[in-house]
Amino acid sequence: MQLLSRRFLAALAGIVFLAFTARPGGAEETVNYGVQPDTDPIYIAQELGLLAKIEKKDGVKIQFQSFSYGAPENEAMASGALQIASAGMGPAVVAAARLPATLVGINILEQTAIIVPVDSTIKTVADLKGKTVAFPGEGSQQYPLLLKALSDAGLQPSDITLYKSTGPDIPILVENKKVDAGITWDPSISVGLASGKCRVLVKAERIMPIMNGHYIGNGIYVRDDFMASHSQVVQDLVTANVQAIAFILKHPDEAAKMWSKAIGLPENVVQYSLSKGISVYSLDVIPTQKTIDEYVAFLKAGNPKIDPRFAQQALAAAKAP
Repeated sequence: MQLLSRRFLAALAGIVFLAFTARPGGAEETVNYGVQPDTDPIYIAQELGLLAKIEKKDGVKIQFQSFSYGAPENEAMASGALQIASAGMGPAVVAAARLPATLVGINILEQTAIIVPVDSTIKTVADLKGKTVAFPGEGSQQYPLLLKALSDAGLQPSDITLYKSTGPDIPILVENKKVDAGITWDPSISVGLASGKCRVLVKAERIMPIMNGHYIGNGIYVRDDFMASHSQVVQDLVTANVQAIAFILKHPDEAAKMWSKAIGLPENVVQYSLSKGISVYSLDVIPTQKTIDEYVAFLKAGNPKIDPRFAQQALAAAKAP
């Protein structure tokens, strides 16, 4: 997907602003929620009817806006076309550092891994020397993870040949042995693994464990003006994420069916992701300063704004008897 043009986004922002502004007669407002076709808890919240309850309670209409990756999602938020979004932690942190936006939750751990053909002779990261490795680009969070994995194995970027591709295409390249290895995110990883033609060389948790022994995979972030004017809606949406995670942890098979229906992934692929811990879920979605500082130092992303209040209240509600 090409980057959305700024002219288009400006026009879209104007339309969204008109749609979002309260209408006469008490008509509901539209809350545009940025999503990607992955195993995001917000889809489970939708399938459970939690979003419908928020719409009725808060007098809003929650509308998903889908993006293939984080860069155009952040452009949409910068323009005002999104009020809240969920994306990979790299784009989420960049948005909270450079846009009028704040990180309010962490809703998926892990998600990234280096994969190789199932019959590859590559057994360790050090074995990647002289090999071709597919990656999503230098602006992705997968790129610095790959560089760290190489460094930890005593390799330099010049020791491998980088091949830029899209996340979903990387498992296909690996399966067909067009490249020797690839680094991408879930559900693309699980698609490759479920085919039986790929295997994991190393997961993100081994490259950089940050939170509960895992890498941080995905974050929820909100425009500052929306958070100031609609804090209750933000709270309800973060709480819905936590309620959805609680359901995923208790009923993974049912959650797999729901995700399959919502985003069109084969059910067995989602079940594979859950059973193998490619995507990991925790009720503790709180973005602490210590966690974010460590992540920011890794990404060199600036100074992101975080607000843990919503996640703290959501977690407290989830633990209440």
